[in-house]
Amino acid sequence: MRQREYSAATQIAIGFCVIGFGLLFLLDNLGWLDIRYTIHFWPMAFIFFGVLKILQTRHTSGAIVGGGLILVGALMTMRELGLFYIGWNTLWPVMLIVVGLSVVFRSASRRRGFGGGEAPSSPPSPSFRAARPMMQDAADDTVINVTAVMGGFTRRVTTPDFRGGEITVVMGGCELDLRDCSINGDAELNVFAVFGGIEIRVPPDWSVSLHGMPIMGGFEEKTATPPNNAKRLRVTGSVIMGGLEVRN
Repeated sequence: MRQREYSAATQIAIGFCVIGFGLLFLLDNLGWLDIRYTIHFWPMAFIFFGVLKILQTRHTSGAIVGGGLILVGALMTMRELGLFYIGWNTLWPVMLIVVGLSVVFRSASRRRGFGGGEAPSSPPSPSFRAARPMMQDAADDTVINVTAVMGGFTRRVTTPDFRGGEITVVMGGCELDLRDCSINGDAELNVFAVFGGIEIRVPPDWSVSLHGMPIMGGFEEKTATPPNNAKRLRVTGSVIMGGLEVRN
């Protein structure tokens, strides 16, 4: 139910954004608005990306990345409006701070989850909760939380009980290898990519379903059809000016 609420809020935000752009170009074509002046508001796209990320994430680190995008977009918009001058020599340290905060909060939440405190993600569905073996040595890979900002991330996950997680890519790339993993029922992986790409490799006995919205980007699935649907991976999220590929 919670994931459906996130998905509905995300779809509504994207819908309003598309409506706004449509009205903008319509008014320009009718001669009621000068698009050359309005183009100064292009950094507001970062604000939209940040809001979209906050609506999708279920982790504090993801909310920090979304807040950082909103902050960068707001600063650049005020610069375009001439309210004050800010250059890249000021913006890139801000982005470094945001990335550092994301790493700190992700590590702290992981430590709480494995130390007996709150779980790092929502609990799995009742259909396979009882069959899940709680293996301490594989706990770090059971639920993943990957963030790549202006860089690349490559990870190979080996766990008999993969339950999903979250991948965030901003102006970078991520390669996730799950071919040595197994699923006890269903798993859900939420992805968010802006100006970047994500490649996910899964075992041939997994059934994969893609649920999301690519914006000036694409979703692509190149997996074989398994003989049964006992192991199901659901990939949700948004890809903006980038790509998502799931393959064997």
